[in-house]
Amino acid sequence: MHVLVTGATGFVGHEIVKELLIRGHQVRCLARPGSERKLEAAAQVEIFSGDVLNRDAMARAAAGCDAVIHLVGIIREFPRRGITFERLHVEATEIVVDAALAAGVPRFLHMSALGARSGPADPYHTTNFQAEAYVRASGLTYTIFRPSVIYGPGDQSINLFARQIKTLPIFPIIGDGLYQMQPVPVNAVAQAFALALKLPHTENRIYDVGGPEPLTFNDIIDTLAQVLGKKVWKVHLPVWPMRLAAGLLGRFPWFPVTKGQIRMLLEGNTCEPGPFYQDFGITSFSFQQGLAGYLT
Repeated sequence: MHVLVTGATGFVGHEIVKELLIRGHQVRCLARPGSERKLEAAAQVEIFSGDVLNRDAMARAAAGCDAVIHLVGIIREFPRRGITFERLHVEATEIVVDAALAAGVPRFLHMSALGARSGPADPYHTTNFQAEAYVRASGLTYTIFRPSVIYGPGDQSINLFARQIKTLPIFPIIGDGLYQMQPVPVNAVAQAFALALKLPHTENRIYDVGGPEPLTFNDIIDTLAQVLGKKVWKVHLPVWPMRLAAGLLGRFPWFPVTKGQIRMLLEGNTCEPGPFYQDFGITSFSFQQGLAGYLT
């Protein structure tokens, strides 16, 4: 199949592009000018220069494709730079969907987020839900993936924690650390996207995607330390000062978290991933096994 991928230069995008190429698909990537050098497989793909917020660029990129994989999304807003959930989740998805419809693309795969819902929720979740609704109402044959935290070589969350554990014996944790997540390896996500193109029973479905079992944040840090062979002392920080600091400083890129990110962290991020693994025939691995595959 001839497959267009948006967000191909990102962490998950790299893995999906590699998986598509392994399976013999022709891959086209939409990349902002200058960012194409980030593509590891640049020599093996067709690169279209442009931005998902540009309707003309999207129309050109989608023409002649059999499928579109839309991965563009953000986890943090920077409004002064025009980087907002509304623009990058809702508006961008509408433009990509419209381009796919105009080009007669029969298959659409969309990356959303676990916890996407109409509300009450953080704007990160509500805008992902609005984007999903546009995809579902479009008439395209879709598959929507809602992953928990995705980890692997090059991720910007679990690897950040790993670097902290390697550098310092103390690890700060917001609150009691009992909130739960279900980290999922990036190769499982990439396989599912590629497999969905050939599996009719995954059409017009929404999949919650996570690891085999929920883990507390404390468990995640302890498991990382164990895999790395390090000792770590967890220091639990009171929530209210962190919320106050995030409210004052979260708009600055150098501050590590926003109020919304703290809210979502404490809410937790878990699911029942059984249908995902069953429908795609993907083997699930424990978080420890997944980490050992690339950290040791």
